[in-house]
Amino acid sequence: MKIPEHGGNINLEEIYLDFSANINPLGMPLGVKQAVIRDSENWEKYPDPYCRKLREKLAEKENIPAENIVCGNGAADLIYRITAALKPKKAVILSPTFSEYKKALQQIGSNIIEYQLYEEDSFDIRSDFLDYIAEDVDMVILCSPNNPTGRMIRPELLKKIAGKCRQFNINLLIDECFIELTDCTYEYYAESYLFPEMIILKAFTKTYAMAGLRLGYAIFGRTSTAHDVQERDQFWSVSTAAQTAGTAALEEIEYIKKAVELISHEREKLTEKLKESGFLVCPSRANYILFKSEVPLYEKLLGYGILVRNCANYSGLSEMWHRTAVRTAHENEILIETLNKIMR
Repeated sequence: MKIPEHGGNINLEEIYLDFSANINPLGMPLGVKQAVIRDSENWEKYPDPYCRKLREKLAEKENIPAENIVCGNGAADLIYRITAALKPKKAVILSPTFSEYKKALQQIGSNIIEYQLYEEDSFDIRSDFLDYIAEDVDMVILCSPNNPTGRMIRPELLKKIAGKCRQFNINLLIDECFIELTDCTYEYYAESYLFPEMIILKAFTKTYAMAGLRLGYAIFGRTSTAHDVQERDQFWSVSTAAQTAGTAALEEIEYIKKAVELISHEREKLTEKLKESGFLVCPSRANYILFKSEVPLYEKLLGYGILVRNCANYSGLSEMWHRTAVRTAHENEILIETLNKIMR
């Protein structure tokens, strides 16, 4: 069977529980659903190509001028638009990490340098990463929490990375699409170290369980860069429904608090249960967990109607590595029970 490149393959009819996509286990907020339905009469009109209402709301939330924010059709859309606009000749990325960074860079012919993360370091970025930031580098792409490891960049190291990129005028793109589902303090957020060449990528997709609507945004340290990216690619990249949903989602403050509490609690329980079942577990701060088994599990779990993310197509990982989303207590229990059946 061909293994899907990304999680959330809903086309498989035999799926009973999907742990492959790292979606907020609370599901889309009711208020967001209601807002989209109420606004359905506007769907026959073209959407605002500049997402002005949504960007104004985001500006309030992020304390960043609206002109420094660009919205897109999910975070992946913005990754391709950013790399196409900046055209880095040489870029540094992590390995393993989200595959779309490399694919986007390959499309524009970048010389890609991969910084290897190691199992014995819990896949953390080491201090020697600073040696990869040199004058001939045009872009550095990081992910925090990293996908699929769930590891955060240590604040003291993030500060040094930002400082060195600023020193050499290197564009630093930091993907924080999962950070709002962590319990990390503000010092872990890249905005603490924002400088003109920094770009911070975020998404509603996972945070508000809006994967089907596709909505992401990027914060730019420099207004002119935001403008260049805004003018890149198709004119109407964000639908009216997605803009309405995003605007409504930003009001869901208690929903995020509840989700973080649930995920933090269930992640700890699921981590311990995976360890008890004999798996090697990478300690995660995110709403997903990377773990290693002695045998491939993807197709075995599929036989029980359970889908996890096989990590064989992540650079530096094998088919023995799997990523599971942190779901509700009931769903997580079913996953553990099924894994124990398989491993007996």
